[in-house]
Amino acid sequence: MAIKREYGKEHPYIPAGPFKIRLPFVHLKFEKVDYFQGLLLCAVCLGAIPMLQEYLGMPFEVAMTVVVLNGILYFAHILLGDPVIPGWITPAIPLLILHISQYPVGPERMHALIAFQFSLGILAIFLGITGLGKKVTSIVPDAMKSGVILGAGIAAINSILKNGGHFEKYPLSIIICVGIGFYFLFSSHFKSIKNKNKFTKLLSNLGSLPIILLAIIVGPMVGEASIPNIEWGITTLAFKKLFNEWTIFGLGLPPLKMFISGLPMVISCYIVLFGDMIQTQCLLEDASKKRPDEIIDYNPNRSHLVFGLRNLVMSIFGPDLTMSGPLAAAMQVVLCERYKNGRETMDSIHGGAISYRYGTLSGYLLLPIVTLVKPILGIALAATMLIQGYVSIKVGVLKSKTVNDLSIAGIMAAVIATKGAALGLASGVILCGFINIRRNNKFESSLFEEVNTECGINIKEVNLEEA
Repeated sequence: MAIKREYGKEHPYIPAGPFKIRLPFVHLKFEKVDYFQGLLLCAVCLGAIPMLQEYLGMPFEVAMTVVVLNGILYFAHILLGDPVIPGWITPAIPLLILHISQYPVGPERMHALIAFQFSLGILAIFLGITGLGKKVTSIVPDAMKSGVILGAGIAAINSILKNGGHFEKYPLSIIICVGIGFYFLFSSHFKSIKNKNKFTKLLSNLGSLPIILLAIIVGPMVGEASIPNIEWGITTLAFKKLFNEWTIFGLGLPPLKMFISGLPMVISCYIVLFGDMIQTQCLLEDASKKRPDEIIDYNPNRSHLVFGLRNLVMSIFGPDLTMSGPLAAAMQVVLCERYKNGRETMDSIHGGAISYRYGTLSGYLLLPIVTLVKPILGIALAATMLIQGYVSIKVGVLKSKTVNDLSIAGIMAAVIATKGAALGLASGVILCGFINIRRNNKFESSLFEEVNTECGINIKEVNLEEA
């Protein structure tokens, strides 16, 4: 039986320096719905396997072992105090692929990946230890925070809709499954009827699980995915082969030039990570407004330490193209939406997060689950990116305080989505410098007040939550 939390308090933990240790089943309650979501949504994480095979030349068993190792390290965030579902550094994956593709497949390419991920881990740990991680997120203007989040949302949607993307491969499946999933997750109409009977209440608590279940059925029906060929047993892993042929234990340490050449990529990746942390803060702040029974503590410095350690460990034991990021945005969105429904739905956000990761790890290891979702991995990944895009755009807009903020954010987002994170951040700095160089509250009204003036709407009479 998990330790109960007093109303309006932070969830119980064991203090350990910057960390807040919460033990499974002692501090963290098991949440069945989140577990079963993770069990089938492991399909998203398994989407890393084709990338590892294509760009690194890894056999399936070795790539699967990397995914499992990464999956085990996901627990570090929740066990050490972060109220998040951690995941990939998704927007940076195309940049990293471009970086390592300068080198031929084999030891040289692996050395480039190892050097990059090791350097990223060291940078994150340094920022966490010195406290600079939290300072960086606190001094950035709202306009730039908004722009980074909007840019991440647009980039996520573009990754699905681009030429040769997943939408071209699974158009009907994505339209049907994601459309119905969005209705259950975000529709005002569904929110108004969800408590009318047991069935609609159950659907409201399932998060994005219906999307995966529908994809398994709809994909084969419309001819965009094969019927699953279920196999029984435990997934075969290849730790020995991974260590001997794909890590520093078999390949040796990368040369110094690999660390130097990878520094621009490390900086670009950190810009993306910075956006993930901003998005995490916004999602948790939004969720906490609906749950006065629990104080949520998100500390960017602690987050830096944990995902820095994860990248450091993975660079040594299982270098990974998806990298170790502080947030699985689409999953966190679903977690927060369920969490908002009240304590009877999810006791603590920490329990929901770890239960989800129980599910994904179980899914990796159970061969029936792996073979069940294997044909619809592309649809699952598309759903994840589209959910992330939808919520990123909503949160990004709401993060802007004025029309000037939103305008700067819009330009910044366009640059990020088309030219990359580095140029996007630079455009935000320049625009904020020229437009918001000397803010004066006497002359600058809020975003809603400016909309009120332009459109003749009495914003005080509008229920923003329902809108």
